[in-house]
Amino acid sequence: MRAARLTLPLALAATLTLAACGGSDDPAQTGDTGTGDGQTTEEGTGGDDTASGEGVCAQGDLTDLLAQICDEGVITVSTDPAYPPQSSLNDQTGEYEGFDIDVATEIAKRLGVDVAWEAPSWDVITAGSWNGRWDTTVGSMTPTNDRQEVLFFTQPYNYTPAVAVVRADDTSISDLANDLDGKRIGVCSGCTYDNFLTKSLDIEGYEFDFVIDDAEVAGYDTDTTALQDLANGRVDAAITSVTTAQGYIDAGNPVKIVGDPVFYEPLSVGFDRSSDPSSESLYEAVDTIVGEMHADGTLTEFSEKWYGLDLTKQQ
Repeated sequence: MRAARLTLPLALAATLTLAACGGSDDPAQTGDTGTGDGQTTEEGTGGDDTASGEGVCAQGDLTDLLAQICDEGVITVSTDPAYPPQSSLNDQTGEYEGFDIDVATEIAKRLGVDVAWEAPSWDVITAGSWNGRWDTTVGSMTPTNDRQEVLFFTQPYNYTPAVAVVRADDTSISDLANDLDGKRIGVCSGCTYDNFLTKSLDIEGYEFDFVIDDAEVAGYDTDTTALQDLANGRVDAAITSVTTAQGYIDAGNPVKIVGDPVFYEPLSVGFDRSSDPSSESLYEAVDTIVGEMHADGTLTEFSEKWYGLDLTKQQ
């Protein structure tokens, strides 16, 4: 499939407001970067009717990691709770919440198991070789070709618009195809926004229009750090997801989104290729579940709940 250039109007992007992520006052963060330090495990359930022996687990003839999960009645999911509205830890309830949390919980429900959570650092998740510490990752990850070498990925469950952000009083940048050329642009280091600026973003089946030439890339640990340096005048622009950008704006920071999105990030559920027992049967089962969640409108419902519009379809 060809990934067409995005044409989401700025006015529509501005309607993306963050859902309440209880107890968190941090600016929204998102995308395909993560910085969760250490690991945090919490038990949860996939709904009132979730129990081992229902859903996929009731079908029998299961093998490898899928069979193990069904036997134990729990699937362990890695996510990054520092990135609302995708995933955050509610300080008042002590539970995770967000778009990715809803998606993972629904996957567990359709498998017929409960869900437990892990919060490792992003680079550990993307490196593969998880050694059984978690079974899958539902953390708004883009299935780049490099990552596909170590992880299995389902079909995308969401497509996040990546946008350019400048200071609120900057009137010199409006035409992204020309005005950002040669500018110092802040992004999260090693993420897809970084790859986009260096024109190395590569996902089989997708094409990208690399409209920005000769950018001076400034790498940061998170999207929000890049936005902070933008607000302080240390970079000329930043590229991040529209959800992160709008959340930062809504928090009262002096920046604005300019132009149309530069690309959509396809986001997928990931599984460790080196898993022992093999994760392939689990990956295949969850890929089918993601397709069903697209077809029955569940993913659209979750997207509208957390983002205010449907981001589950490729643009």
